[in-house]
Amino acid sequence: MRNSMRRFSWSRSIRTSPVLHCLVLLASQLFVVSRLPAQDRYTPLRERMVDEFIAAEGVTNPKVLTAMRTVPRHLFVRPDLRQAAYFDQALDIGYKQTISPPFIVAYMTETLDPQPTDKVLEIGTGSGYQAAVLSGLVDQVYTIEIVEPLGQRAASLLKRLGYDNVHAKVGDGYLGWPEVAPFDKIIVTCSPESVPQPLVDQLREGGRMIIPLGERYQQVFHLLEKKDGKLEKTQLIPTLFVPMTGTMEELRQKKPDPANPQLVNGGFEEVTVEEGLADGWHYQRRSTLTDDANNGAQSIRFDNQEQGRMAHMLQAFAIDGREVPRLRVNWSMKSQDIYPGRNPQEQPGIIIYFFDERRIPFDRAVVATFGRDEPVWTAGTRQIDIPRGAREAIIQAGLNGGTGRIWFDDISIIPAK
Repeated sequence: MRNSMRRFSWSRSIRTSPVLHCLVLLASQLFVVSRLPAQDRYTPLRERMVDEFIAAEGVTNPKVLTAMRTVPRHLFVRPDLRQAAYFDQALDIGYKQTISPPFIVAYMTETLDPQPTDKVLEIGTGSGYQAAVLSGLVDQVYTIEIVEPLGQRAASLLKRLGYDNVHAKVGDGYLGWPEVAPFDKIIVTCSPESVPQPLVDQLREGGRMIIPLGERYQQVFHLLEKKDGKLEKTQLIPTLFVPMTGTMEELRQKKPDPANPQLVNGGFEEVTVEEGLADGWHYQRRSTLTDDANNGAQSIRFDNQEQGRMAHMLQAFAIDGREVPRLRVNWSMKSQDIYPGRNPQEQPGIIIYFFDERRIPFDRAVVATFGRDEPVWTAGTRQIDIPRGAREAIIQAGLNGGTGRIWFDDISIIPAK
């Protein structure tokens, strides 16, 4: 009775004292805010990331877009790279591994068609970011990280951030997780040469798997659906992933030759992927294959009218700067109504980025920039010096943030002895 009277008196005093009433309301609001997710300074960056790099590039699943807006990607990258966390790029996380670009994470997640009752197996490279994105979309996530220090760090971070339905361990991802199989969905974020049989065995009947397959620098996403015990395979878009460590990578039948770098499909004649993109080139943005060619049946064209927007293509290749001191780059191009982007680096042209033995970018070479219209096909060539520390490279060609229309054909690289 006494306690009841005290509660009554307290309640009545609140109603009769405006100052005390305001103080109590303020305290209750502070308590509620303290229980909500922090709206940190990265929130607008996540919004921009989704709007510019994910939704604008064709991802439409509203739940996937919400997950990408919610998961704090900056906490899954190295502290010194957090300023770049919400740009659409892979970032080094150590031990020769990277965190996938946001678009790739969103694209793979949407293709997987996650459902609230799903049990998902994710084969990761160490960041834990893909598992965090899946966490709010499915029932349970089992993630296998391939590098022990990264796996331990990812497990600790996922636990600290409250992703309680994510179960992490370190191991050989291609062996799967047999004791908790079968899985409704499997997502593989590193690229083998062929589909590992244990993953096929652990996929539930009617389940889906998305996996990048192919050679070390030429890979294609494949969607695999298990029907009557067999896999139905659909080729999707070209991509590029870091290799797995261990036996599967060592057993690749075709390995790159860094002493003799080369590009594939520089004439854009090969098209086997379902979505009509040129084989061998990944991250093709605002591109069209056209029969207006300098040689052969077709070329590739890029169109863009918004400054700063991506309209280019990439291809990676192995190169050893100790073996190849110089490289000759050849191309054919023509252009129409081209202008630079919003900053000096956004110039239509060709650029090569160099990576060291840890797969960390450390240098680049601007092969060519195109600042005026070329209404007819024009051949170009240039020899560039290769940094001695280079072990891999990525060539980028396109409008590169500029505007207008540009065509490419006959792109090749030749070691210059």
